Amino acid sequence: MQQYISPDKSKTFAEKSSGVKKLINTTLYILDCFGIPLDSSPRRLERMALAFLATGDIKNIGAFKKAKDLNAGYSLKTREIIIYVNAHFNEDISSGSYDDIRRKDLKLLTVAEVVLQSNPNSATNDSTRGYSINPVYGELIRMFGSKDWEKSVKEKLKNIEPLRQKLKRERAISKVNVKLPSGGKLTFSTGEHNDLQKAIIEKFLPRYGYEAEVLYVGDTSDKYLYLEKEKLEALNFFEISHEELPDVIAFSKRKNWLYLIEAVHSSGPISEIRLIQLQKLTKKCNAEIVYVTAFLNRSKFRQFMNDIAWETEVWIADNPDHLVHFNGDKFLGPYKE
Repeated sequence: MQQYISPDKSKTFAEKSSGVKKLINTTLYILDCFGIPLDSSPRRLERMALAFLATGDIKNIGAFKKAKDLNAGYSLKTREIIIYVNAHFNEDISSGSYDDIRRKDLKLLTVAEVVLQSNPNSATNDSTRGYSINPVYGELIRMFGSKDWEKSVKEKLKNIEPLRQKLKRERAISKVNVKLPSGGKLTFSTGEHNDLQKAIIEKFLPRYGYEAEVLYVGDTSDKYLYLEKEKLEALNFFEISHEELPDVIAFSKRKNWLYLIEAVHSSGPISEIRLIQLQKLTKKCNAEIVYVTAFLNRSKFRQFMNDIAWETEVWIADNPDHLVHFNGDKFLGPYKE
């Protein structure tokens, strides 16, 4: 059986007896089979397992066969869960942290309805409300250890979408899909910064990119979401891992222009200092450089207008057919020193 928590990952877990350690890991295995996501910290997993055990009056491995559920009339209030956990599992949880039981330790379990409220119509902060194991899951817990138990779980829960799957589906729905000029597709995490990067790729480059190909784009959760490393190296671009990478890099083979584009939501326009840094980093580049700062709207542009460097370009997503040119001797293009 997988060890969901190891002693070197949690100090409180390391201090527990071997029997309690086994009980916690077994509980997490059961919850895993029930579809509960287990991507929290070791301590949070430990606390969730202990709260779950308390709601079923399970003190040891053998007690799984006698697990109590709501049909048995058994439930514990949050303060009683703290008392139970402290008494049986070598914990010292403060009695004043009873709200953490509801908001943190039992949160996933109640959302998944593995644990039910004894009085679901009571107020959220009702101190008299108890928690107990859902009888559907209580029956499976009492069967734990029997032959083909996992198969029995799948059969019993076949019409219940696991919480793990629900959360994955919601995360997928909240992603931002981006279509590259080449026809390829990217998926960004949600956020205004990534919305702007989507607009740069789908609206700016088709208008002003002269058939430019995206060579690099970062995501707020993945710095190297898309990277054409060999193509950048062929242009003698600076070290790819450098922290000074702009948000979007695109290359027009037709014009031999390399676009360095900053997507500004809360910080980071191409200021005079930023321009000097980028010019030094790209001085050996084979392509001519076009510097662009992009904003979602005019109000955001006005916020940073005084910081924009001369001889750079500004593009505003909600006015995609227009550019703002900060001086220079031409409409759009690289500027010669």
